[in-house]
Amino acid sequence: MPKKPKKQQQSGGGTPATVALTAAGVDFTVHSYEHDPSHPSYGEEAAEAMGVSPDRVFKTLVADVDGALTVAVVPVAGSLDLKALATAVGGKRAAMADPALAERTTGYVRGGISPLGQRKKLPTVLDASASAHPTICVSAGRRGLEVELPPTALADLTRATLAPIGRA
Repeated sequence: MPKKPKKQQQSGGGTPATVALTAAGVDFTVHSYEHDPSHPSYGEEAAEAMGVSPDRVFKTLVADVDGALTVAVVPVAGSLDLKALATAVGGKRAAMADPALAERTTGYVRGGISPLGQRKKLPTVLDASASAHPTICVSAGRRGLEVELPPTALADLTRATLAPIGRA
């Protein structure tokens, strides 16, 4: 049985993602849980541990669109439509980025990449389904740590484009 996640309001310190949220004055909640390295999916593990619908928990993926790294934020319940991502940013072809390059560029480890507080600001596309929820959860910058916030706040802070880039 998964451990009950801890809920807290972040007041300062923390990861680059929570620091960015605090600096921007955004209301958010941090959820932490014990990460199980043997779980097959970081996002599904987060949804289960927090008791939140997988439609409200979003994963952060880094793709290469025509030679430029681009962040895609999609529900963990589905997958990324690479063609739709390319279209959303005016590109022709998209492929998943090399994981080591994604880690170096964002400053986060795989399974803990947050769309917020990245080392290098990348173009970001948030799946349009996020706007159907008052709040969504994304990685707070490390495995076992999620941040819950309004999707409008996430879109504003990352200057994200909203587009239908997820597949069920």
